[in-house]
Amino acid sequence: MKKYGLTWKIGGEAGYGIATTGMIFAKTFSRGGLFVFDMNESPSLIRGGHNTHTVRVEDEPIFSHIKSVNILVALNKETVDKHKNEIALDGSIIYDGESFTIDRSEVRNDIKLFSVPLKRLATESGGERIMQNNVALGASMALIDYDIEYLNSVIRDVFGGKKGKEVADLNIKAAKSGYDYVKEKFLNAKKIKIEPIKNSPKRMYITGNEAIALGALKAGCKFYSAYPMTPASSILHYLASKEYDYDIIVKQTEDEIAAVLMAIGASFAGVRAMTGTSGGGFSLMAEAIGLAGMTETPLVIILAQRPGPATGLPTHTEQSDLRFAMHTSNGEFPRVVVAPGDIEECFYETFNAFNIAEKYQLPVIIISDKYLSESHRSVDLFDLSKMKIDRGKLISDEKLKQMKEFKRYESTVDGVSWRSIPSQENGLFKAATNEHDEYSKISEDAANRTIQVDKRFRKFKVLESEIDGAKIYGDNDADVTLIGWGSTKGPILEAMKFFQKEKIKIKFLQVLYILPFPKEKVKDVLENSNKTILIENNKTAQLGGVIKEFTGKDVDYKILKYDGRQFAPEDIYTKVKEVLEFDKL
Repeated sequence: MKKYGLTWKIGGEAGYGIATTGMIFAKTFSRGGLFVFDMNESPSLIRGGHNTHTVRVEDEPIFSHIKSVNILVALNKETVDKHKNEIALDGSIIYDGESFTIDRSEVRNDIKLFSVPLKRLATESGGERIMQNNVALGASMALIDYDIEYLNSVIRDVFGGKKGKEVADLNIKAAKSGYDYVKEKFLNAKKIKIEPIKNSPKRMYITGNEAIALGALKAGCKFYSAYPMTPASSILHYLASKEYDYDIIVKQTEDEIAAVLMAIGASFAGVRAMTGTSGGGFSLMAEAIGLAGMTETPLVIILAQRPGPATGLPTHTEQSDLRFAMHTSNGEFPRVVVAPGDIEECFYETFNAFNIAEKYQLPVIIISDKYLSESHRSVDLFDLSKMKIDRGKLISDEKLKQMKEFKRYESTVDGVSWRSIPSQENGLFKAATNEHDEYSKISEDAANRTIQVDKRFRKFKVLESEIDGAKIYGDNDADVTLIGWGSTKGPILEAMKFFQKEKIKIKFLQVLYILPFPKEKVKDVLENSNKTILIENNKTAQLGGVIKEFTGKDVDYKILKYDGRQFAPEDIYTKVKEVLEFDKL
């Protein structure tokens, strides 16, 4: 098949079913074996406000959205006004000309206007006016010349079932009316032809949060507690829907303090446990995270970032909590901070987080953001063949019986002591928030304090040797090295495609683990790079500061974005080109 690319965007008021419509559109092409990526944008309003859902479709793997839109579905005039400048050359607008008009002078001459009576067709086909979005879906399929049966099958899945069959049939009928209208009314319109890929392997269409939830389930998580907070809330929703299937307790707590304490309690009792929140909720969890650090209780925490401080921009994205995750809670104690950059890493690194948390008896913070948490992407089925649960030094009843005395916090070579759980005979110990000796008795002895702090930090020595905390993509002899972490990975990989077409050699260093920091690998890359450019979604280049702290090296240039929106590949390409041109002067 020839390579065809498409970006489709739908916009309208909240309540128009924008997110569901976008999801149906994306699944329609994913089901046809194509690769999709989608993202939504909405204001933090309970009711009203402008919502959009953008879907990108390609016949090769893709990692992020792009800026240009081929088809804009405008359910109101505001959508046209806000997004007409995003439309690609020879792009199209589908709109309801009976609801509002578009003056030809308002948009570029190359943009094609398709007036489709969305509301009228919805009611004439037996549905409600709200079904205009399904009429628009059908109209879009006609413009793309895509087999509408793929759309019908997705609608049946979304609205189907015995009780939903009638609703599904109405939505299919509404979509067919839009499809037929465009086919008949705009018979000679130039179409974007996208064909399904036959015999393509099965893929999943999931978000980062869903991948995190699946990784937790695969790791044997049996307790999840959280207070709803965007953009972490969908982890709570997803796991709640799987309680009976996976024998997991999911608890919506009264606040984030209760959420983290319940998770610590569950872990203390021997259950693999996790909690999740965003920056404001993570602030409330800070003291309890110190409790987990002092008692050496395994804990997995999801920190899904959004712009701050305070409430900030609740429904937008940023990477401004990196330092917060590294230093949250008072005092000094080891914790792992891992920043997955894509759907696959969300799954695998969440699974790894549970093993690390129990093996080293410490908190593991998985840091993501709204862009990664809520965007969908089609990905290959996860490889489960090498995934094994490691519960570390969880002591058995037999081993306890053989011991003359149980030292819960024994100073060991690797810093990890045997851990018992309540009810185990001979495994009794105190888990106070005060400093303790090897037997868990509270102690203010100076020498003991030094021994216990050193013991806890020795865990990092072993961890550093076991974890590959950075990944390298691209050319070894690159002209420029891009450096990023977390969700910037997708746009950077897409931007690299632009450079490769221009025969510009480029490398990407992804820092996956922030703590323990992969200092030797990062230092080696920096020392052997002609030019380094840091790309971050924050104001203060937080990763750049961390790199300087651990390696003593500065990056050459910084590209920063902190308007609450994610990088697009075009943004990165343009800014990097500016740097390259500047260096020629």
